[in-house]
Amino acid sequence: MCLGIPGKIVSIVDQDLQLGMVDVGGIKREVNLSCIAEGGDSLDRYIDDWVLVHVGFAMSVINEAEAQATLSVLTELGEMQEELTAMREGAS
Repeated sequence: MCLGIPGKIVSIVDQDLQLGMVDVGGIKREVNLSCIAEGGDSLDRYIDDWVLVHVGFAMSVINEAEAQATLSVLTELGEMQEELTAMREGAS
């Protein structure tokens, strides 16, 4: 299963290498933007855009509502995992 995590592009690190800095849940990391880059356009146009990040690549541009909904579901899944772990530990 492949999972894309929403992140917001906050800056361009290297135009030639098509690298941007993306904020993923408060953690900033360098991400390759080549999958979303169009032609010879400046990558600056993507600053403040939301993207789905998978294995260090921005796979697609998404809108903020979709990003927030995805983040909400991921948070719920994390909470569910904590509940399942607590139940397993309680059953032991």
